[in-house]
Amino acid sequence: MEDFETLLKGSAKAHGHLCPGQVVGVRMAMLGCDLIGLDEPRFLPQIKKLIVYVEIDRCATDAIAFVTGVKLGRRSLKFVDNGIMAATFVNLETQKAFRIASTERSRDLAAVYAPDVADKSLQQLEAYKKMALDDLFIVKEVSVDVPACDYPGPTRFKAVCARCNTIVRDKREVLKNDEILCRNCAFGSYFQPVREKGRK
Repeated sequence: MEDFETLLKGSAKAHGHLCPGQVVGVRMAMLGCDLIGLDEPRFLPQIKKLIVYVEIDRCATDAIAFVTGVKLGRRSLKFVDNGIMAATFVNLETQKAFRIASTERSRDLAAVYAPDVADKSLQQLEAYKKMALDDLFIVKEVSVDVPACDYPGPTRFKAVCARCNTIVRDKREVLKNDEILCRNCAFGSYFQPVREKGRK
Protein backbone atom coordinates (compact mmCIF):
# COMPACT_ATOMS: atom_id res chain seq x y z
CA MET A 1 0.00 0.00 0.00
CA GLU A 2 1.18 3.52 -0.70
CA ASP A 3 2.26 5.72 2.21
CA PHE A 4 -0.17 7.92 4.14
CA GLU A 5 0.81 11.25 2.55
CA THR A 6 0.50 9.86 -0.99
CA LEU A 7 -2.90 8.35 -0.24
CA LEU A 8 -4.11 11.54 1.46
CA LYS A 9 -3.05 13.67 -1.50
CA GLY A 10 -4.81 11.34 -3.96
CA SER A 11 -7.89 11.10 -1.78
CA ALA A 12 -8.18 14.88 -1.41
CA LYS A 13 -7.85 15.29 -5.19
CA ALA A 14 -10.54 12.66 -5.85
CA HIS A 15 -12.82 14.18 -3.19
CA GLY A 16 -12.29 17.77 -4.29
CA HIS A 17 -10.63 19.23 -1.20
CA LEU A 18 -8.55 18.35 1.84
CA CYS A 19 -10.45 18.26 5.14
CA PRO A 20 -10.31 16.50 8.52
CA GLY A 21 -12.70 13.81 7.24
CA GLN A 22 -10.21 12.90 4.52
CA VAL A 23 -7.49 12.36 7.10
CA VAL A 24 -9.78 10.22 9.26
CA GLY A 25 -10.98 8.19 6.27
CA VAL A 26 -7.50 7.51 4.91
CA ARG A 27 -6.18 6.42 8.30
CA MET A 28 -9.30 4.32 8.94
CA ALA A 29 -8.97 2.56 5.59
CA MET A 30 -5.25 1.91 6.03
CA LEU A 31 -5.86 0.44 9.48
CA GLY A 32 -8.86 -1.61 8.34
CA CYS A 33 -6.98 -3.16 5.43
CA ASP A 34 -4.00 -3.92 7.63
CA LEU A 35 -6.21 -5.64 10.21
CA ILE A 36 -7.83 -7.92 7.61
CA GLY A 37 -4.55 -8.69 5.86
CA LEU A 38 -4.91 -6.77 2.58
CA ASP A 39 -1.97 -4.61 1.55
CA GLU A 40 -3.01 -3.84 -2.06
CA PRO A 41 -6.83 -3.68 -1.93
CA ARG A 42 -7.19 -1.59 -5.11
CA PHE A 43 -5.61 -4.22 -7.33
CA LEU A 44 -6.32 -7.78 -8.41
CA PRO A 45 -6.58 -10.26 -6.83
CA GLN A 46 -7.22 -8.42 -3.53
CA ILE A 47 -9.90 -6.11 -4.94
CA LYS A 48 -12.22 -9.13 -5.19
CA LYS A 49 -11.64 -10.08 -1.54
CA LEU A 50 -12.91 -6.87 0.07
CA ILE A 51 -16.26 -5.45 1.11
CA VAL A 52 -16.49 -2.28 3.19
CA TYR A 53 -19.66 -1.24 5.02
CA VAL A 54 -19.67 2.53 5.64
CA GLU A 55 -22.12 4.04 8.12
CA ILE A 56 -22.13 7.68 7.04
CA ASP A 57 -22.24 9.62 3.76
CA ARG A 58 -19.58 12.18 4.60
CA CYS A 59 -16.03 13.05 3.50
CA ALA A 60 -14.40 10.06 5.20
CA THR A 61 -16.39 7.67 3.00
CA ASP A 62 -14.80 9.11 -0.15
CA ALA A 63 -11.38 8.65 1.43
CA ILE A 64 -12.16 5.04 2.35
CA ALA A 65 -13.32 4.35 -1.20
CA PHE A 66 -10.18 5.91 -2.64
CA VAL A 67 -7.75 4.00 -0.43
CA THR A 68 -9.47 0.64 -0.78
CA GLY A 69 -10.85 0.85 -4.32
CA VAL A 70 -14.33 -0.22 -3.17
CA LYS A 71 -17.23 1.16 -5.20
CA LEU A 72 -21.01 0.94 -5.23
CA GLY A 73 -20.86 -0.17 -8.87
CA ARG A 74 -18.51 -3.00 -7.96
CA ARG A 75 -20.83 -3.99 -5.13
CA SER A 76 -17.87 -3.84 -2.76
CA LEU A 77 -18.98 -0.62 -1.03
CA LYS A 78 -22.09 -1.01 1.13
CA PHE A 79 -23.83 2.03 2.64
CA VAL A 80 -25.60 1.50 5.96
CA ASP A 81 -27.21 4.84 6.84
CA ASN A 82 -26.50 4.96 10.59
CA GLY A 83 -25.06 8.48 10.73
CA ILE A 84 -21.96 7.15 12.52
CA MET A 85 -18.39 7.83 11.43
CA ALA A 86 -17.60 4.14 11.20
CA ALA A 87 -16.72 1.48 8.67
CA THR A 88 -16.43 -2.29 8.74
CA PHE A 89 -13.76 -3.95 6.61
CA VAL A 90 -14.42 -7.56 5.56
CA ASN A 91 -11.98 -9.97 3.94
CA LEU A 92 -14.30 -12.25 1.96
CA GLU A 93 -11.65 -14.95 1.63
CA THR A 94 -10.81 -15.29 5.33
CA GLN A 95 -14.09 -13.87 6.76
CA LYS A 96 -11.97 -11.68 9.05
CA ALA A 97 -13.74 -8.38 9.78
CA PHE A 98 -13.12 -5.27 11.88
CA ARG A 99 -15.39 -2.32 12.62
CA ILE A 100 -13.56 0.95 13.15
CA ALA A 101 -15.38 3.98 14.57
CA SER A 102 -14.06 7.49 15.03
CA THR A 103 -14.03 8.56 18.67
CA GLU A 104 -15.81 11.69 19.84
CA ARG A 105 -12.92 12.54 22.13
CA SER A 106 -10.65 12.97 19.10
CA ARG A 107 -12.26 16.38 18.47
CA ASP A 108 -11.29 17.55 21.96
CA LEU A 109 -7.83 16.00 21.68
CA ALA A 110 -7.11 18.01 18.53
CA ALA A 111 -6.03 20.92 20.75
CA VAL A 112 -3.54 18.62 22.50
CA TYR A 113 -2.06 17.22 19.30
CA ALA A 114 -1.95 20.55 17.41
CA PRO A 115 -1.90 23.32 20.05
CA ASP A 116 -0.23 25.87 17.75
CA VAL A 117 -3.03 25.82 15.15
CA ALA A 118 -5.78 28.34 15.91
CA ASP A 119 -8.34 27.47 13.21
CA LYS A 120 -10.52 24.60 14.48
CA SER A 121 -10.78 22.76 11.17
CA LEU A 122 -7.07 23.06 10.41
CA GLN A 123 -6.29 22.04 13.97
CA GLN A 124 -8.34 18.85 13.57
CA LEU A 125 -6.76 18.16 10.19
CA GLU A 126 -3.21 18.44 11.54
CA ALA A 127 -4.03 16.61 14.78
CA TYR A 128 -5.71 13.66 13.05
CA LYS A 129 -2.59 13.14 10.95
CA LYS A 130 -0.49 12.33 14.01
CA MET A 131 -3.05 11.30 16.63
CA ALA A 132 -2.52 7.91 18.27
CA LEU A 133 -4.82 5.29 16.77
CA ASP A 134 -6.28 4.56 20.22
CA ASP A 135 -7.29 8.21 20.57
CA LEU A 136 -8.68 8.44 17.05
CA PHE A 137 -10.53 5.13 16.72
CA ILE A 138 -12.45 2.41 18.54
CA VAL A 139 -11.59 -0.90 16.88
CA LYS A 140 -13.61 -4.09 17.32
CA GLU A 141 -13.21 -7.44 15.63
CA VAL A 142 -16.65 -8.42 14.38
CA SER A 143 -18.42 -11.13 12.43
CA VAL A 144 -20.32 -10.16 9.28
CA ASP A 145 -22.60 -12.66 7.56
CA VAL A 146 -22.42 -11.40 3.98
CA PRO A 147 -25.35 -12.91 2.05
CA ALA A 148 -24.55 -14.49 -1.32
CA CYS A 149 -26.71 -11.86 -3.03
CA ASP A 150 -24.42 -9.09 -1.69
CA TYR A 151 -21.17 -10.48 -3.07
CA PRO A 152 -19.43 -8.59 -5.88
CA GLY A 153 -19.82 -10.06 -9.34
CA PRO A 154 -22.54 -10.58 -11.92
CA THR A 155 -26.22 -10.51 -11.04
CA ARG A 156 -27.38 -13.99 -10.10
CA PHE A 157 -30.74 -13.15 -8.59
CA LYS A 158 -33.63 -11.47 -10.46
CA ALA A 159 -37.35 -11.05 -9.86
CA VAL A 160 -40.13 -9.09 -11.57
CA CYS A 161 -42.44 -6.76 -9.67
CA ALA A 162 -46.05 -7.92 -10.04
CA ARG A 163 -47.37 -4.32 -10.07
CA CYS A 164 -44.98 -2.25 -12.19
CA ASN A 165 -43.17 -5.03 -14.05
CA THR A 166 -39.76 -3.67 -13.04
CA ILE A 167 -36.88 -6.14 -12.80
CA VAL A 168 -35.50 -6.25 -9.25
CA ARG A 169 -31.97 -7.56 -8.81
CA ASP A 170 -29.90 -9.00 -5.98
CA LYS A 171 -32.75 -10.26 -3.78
CA ARG A 172 -34.11 -6.77 -3.09
CA GLU A 173 -37.68 -7.79 -3.93
CA VAL A 174 -40.38 -7.94 -1.25
CA LEU A 175 -43.02 -10.60 -0.76
CA LYS A 176 -46.19 -8.81 0.36
CA ASN A 177 -49.68 -10.34 0.36
CA ASP A 178 -48.36 -13.21 -1.78
CA GLU A 179 -47.06 -10.79 -4.42
CA ILE A 180 -43.46 -10.22 -5.44
CA LEU A 181 -42.98 -6.46 -5.44
CA CYS A 182 -40.22 -3.91 -5.84
CA ARG A 183 -39.63 -1.80 -2.73
CA ASN A 184 -41.24 1.24 -4.33
CA CYS A 185 -44.51 -0.62 -4.85
CA ALA A 186 -44.34 -2.35 -1.48
CA PHE A 187 -43.43 0.59 0.76
CA GLY A 188 -43.73 3.77 -1.29
CA SER A 189 -40.82 5.61 -2.77
CA TYR A 190 -38.55 8.56 -2.15
CA PHE A 191 -39.82 10.18 -5.37
CA GLN A 192 -43.25 11.17 -6.65
CA PRO A 193 -44.05 11.14 -10.38
CA VAL A 194 -44.89 14.53 -11.91
CA ARG A 195 -47.34 14.68 -14.78
CA GLU A 196 -45.70 16.35 -17.75
CA LYS A 197 -47.59 19.23 -19.40
CA GLY A 198 -49.73 18.10 -22.27
CA ARG A 199 -49.97 14.52 -21.03
CA LYS A 200 -52.96 12.91 -19.44
